[in-house]
Amino acid sequence: MVERLTYYLSEHPSIINFRWSHTHSWGSTWSFLFTAISSYVGLTLFLHLTLLLLLRHRRPVPLGPVPALHSLSMALISATIFTGILFSAAAEIRDTRWFWRRSKTTPFQWLLCFPLGTRPSGRVFFWSYIFYLSRFLHTLRTYFTVLRRRKLPLSQLFNHSILICMSFLWLEFSQSFQVLAILLTTSVYSVVYGYRFWTAIGLPSACFPFVLNCQMVLLGANLLCHVGVLLLHLIKGGGCNGIGAWVFNSVLNTAILLLFLNFYVKSMHLGRRKRKGGDHFNAMVEARVDEVKEKGS
Repeated sequence: MVERLTYYLSEHPSIINFRWSHTHSWGSTWSFLFTAISSYVGLTLFLHLTLLLLLRHRRPVPLGPVPALHSLSMALISATIFTGILFSAAAEIRDTRWFWRRSKTTPFQWLLCFPLGTRPSGRVFFWSYIFYLSRFLHTLRTYFTVLRRRKLPLSQLFNHSILICMSFLWLEFSQSFQVLAILLTTSVYSVVYGYRFWTAIGLPSACFPFVLNCQMVLLGANLLCHVGVLLLHLIKGGGCNGIGAWVFNSVLNTAILLLFLNFYVKSMHLGRRKRKGGDHFNAMVEARVDEVKEKGS
């Protein structure tokens, strides 16, 4: 069973022979990236304005089991990507260890810092491509928010657009650190979307902002890894591959971190006021806390 799983996740010919190409990989051109992000933002604005014109009562639009099914599918996809890139990274380390001994490179250094000249082909870049495609499925949550909250989720638009752009840059420039970034992100997302499915089917939720805390842990871990990439680039002879894209991604990650820190502080502050206030005030604050949680997701 394990051997069969290993074959389909890291040894299949389509995985080993993968190559990021503008002519053969769907969604691999700059024009597609800009068109996709513009269409995502435009469609969200169109949906929001249409609801304002047609449904003035501002009541949530019932979605039935669709959000729960989306959460379940995203949890399974994230778990699959995590397992696939974990097996693929182990296979790459096994197959290229002989070369690293000559350059005195450890597996952990490779996870943080690709050697110069690394091309976007092979096992780990196949799963990086699958991760990039999965980012478009994540954007469906924005439409759910518009339909249920009847508000324009600017933070979600900004967050999802940045993450799509970053995933594209990982592949386009064979950027260092992407293997660890995907491992961290998919592990957290499999838990987060599993939790969302758990609560969507009516099971009890946590007594604290679970999703927001998970995302803060993820951003903190990414920050530490970015520091590691910078140190290796400065110390290691020749530097790390795709460092220009890494600098741009670092700026975008900083923007996302500041955005979530703002939401986290608001959520914690409103949560404390909720516990101290009266019943009427609690009801008002509870609605605000739920709104902050939704923005953070």
